[in-house]
Amino acid sequence: MTADEARAIYATGEETVVDTLLKQDARIRELEARASTNSRNSSQPPSTDGFHKPAPKSLRTRSGRKPGGQKGHSGSTLAMTESPDHVVHHPVDVCSCCGRDLSSQNAEGTERRQVFDIPPLSIEVTEHRFETKTCPACLAVTTSAAAAPDEVRSPVQYGPRVQALAVYLKAYQLLPFKRSAEFFSDLFGCSLSAATVANMVKAAHQLVSVPLAAIVDILTNTNIGHFDETGFYVMGKRHWLHVASTKTVTLFASHPKRGTEAMEAIAVLPKFKGCAVHDFWMSYFAFGCQHAMCNAHLLRELTFVHEVLEQPWAKLMKELLLDIKAAVDAANLDKGTALSDSETRRFLRKYRAIVALGLETNPRPEAIPGKRKRPKDTKAGNLVRRFDLYRREILAFMHNFLVPFDNNLAERDIRMMKVEQKISGTFRSEHGAKSFCELRSYISTARKNGVSAFDALTRLILGNPFMPSRCATAGTNG
Repeated sequence: MTADEARAIYATGEETVVDTLLKQDARIRELEARASTNSRNSSQPPSTDGFHKPAPKSLRTRSGRKPGGQKGHSGSTLAMTESPDHVVHHPVDVCSCCGRDLSSQNAEGTERRQVFDIPPLSIEVTEHRFETKTCPACLAVTTSAAAAPDEVRSPVQYGPRVQALAVYLKAYQLLPFKRSAEFFSDLFGCSLSAATVANMVKAAHQLVSVPLAAIVDILTNTNIGHFDETGFYVMGKRHWLHVASTKTVTLFASHPKRGTEAMEAIAVLPKFKGCAVHDFWMSYFAFGCQHAMCNAHLLRELTFVHEVLEQPWAKLMKELLLDIKAAVDAANLDKGTALSDSETRRFLRKYRAIVALGLETNPRPEAIPGKRKRPKDTKAGNLVRRFDLYRREILAFMHNFLVPFDNNLAERDIRMMKVEQKISGTFRSEHGAKSFCELRSYISTARKNGVSAFDALTRLILGNPFMPSRCATAGTNG
């Protein structure tokens, strides 16, 4: 504002000056609040915190236990094996004191020491020789090459374990194509090119359609599903990575859109009839399933409203949510299936009282005469109205013990995808993004079922992919 503009406002009278100052004060408060957000009190990722991390960053409370292994923890260490691959004898030939020859004397004892190491690595070459014979009776020519195994199709080729390792390095360990090729050269003396690794990844991707169909089928029929989305880049343009997961299966999908259009295209939520756990992105409510909110997100928002905006109701609500969680956890430990009716009613009374206090603190902005749109609600106002309108979804974990308190499962699933984004910066094509998502879906699902990523990829290339079972998810909390 210039000096002339300030004088013009002053000349119009007291009401205009007061109104202008109040608007500026509100704007200053909004900007100060925005500058105070971090990963502890909002949904911002930790990478946005810069060098000055919020203290404490974690929302977890102190357990009272000392750091490290607890009393009674068995621990683990490198243990000797009773069947070593090689044994090296170190005899005593001479006396270390007088030099007497002891080579013919029997030893009174033996001390064992074992070294665990990797043997020299090399590529094994297996030659397949197919015979050709001519029948003396009918002169027909028969060759055994007609019945050659699927993995022996060309005169020279890489075997399934080499292919699986190449895909493992790229799709699971997130190495770029060039560094994956260098890995083979450094460890095996095998000169794969980056293009060869890329072709192996492409070939593996063409084989995942069947296990992916099984994953989608399981997700659409599970009781509890976790859903999340995050931004990433394809050809320099912003796309969205969507995840749908349970404790036993994971589905990743890339789409240019974040909302309902993408969710329709991914084809899980349109058929899903269970309870969807998510972080209150409104597009999820377009689908007729049950819904449960991620309370970890709500706790961070409540922390912001309490500590930055200094509203007491937010602290009370945060404490209540944690009290309910503690009660549910205790009941779970006692093999309970629900809180008592009296305890549930007590929590609900406190919940409603805190919401009433929050609504009183944050009344809706009044409409301005002459303007069609109502003024934008405040951050605290939006939050307390969410608690008011979506009580059932927020407290779903209290009413149904199968529903988790948070959406951490989906967030953990999506974390490594963000790491790939940081490594690559952007996918070079939509097909590359799709390939990566679908291979990671297969790998993540296999690992959740106790199958290593390398074994799962080897099975995929051999034509016997790991197939998740629908019954594995029935009745589980996601």
